[in-house]
Amino acid sequence: QVHLVESGGGLVQPGGSLRLSCTHSETGSSIFSMGWYRQAPEKQRELVASIRTDGDTYYLHWVRGRFTISRDNAENTVYLQMDSLKPEDTAVYYCNIEGSWGVSWGQGTQVTVSS
Repeated sequence: QVHLVESGGGLVQPGGSLRLSCTHSETGSSIFSMGWYRQAPEKQRELVASIRTDGDTYYLHWVRGRFTISRDNAENTVYLQMDSLKPEDTAVYYCNIEGSWGVSWGQGTQVTVSS
């Protein structure tokens, strides 16, 4: 099994920052992409950001300029740096990795943006 462990969520004020981390157990070369999804109360799950093995990235348009996805292959970790957070960013954030085995999900980490 490919195991994903998320960390970095919490409570921040509007305008604050958080960095989410997702460490995975896959040490081979079979990963295709890594990403972050979120699901807010009463909302459907949405893709926030993704990064492919070639470095190509995607961002949900209203987080562009505020969020940055990156990876550290040596540490088997993908990050989501979130700056200028807004109340509407409040959600449970899930790490996702797609590889030759299929897809794997993290347990979710709560991000709450409130004054």
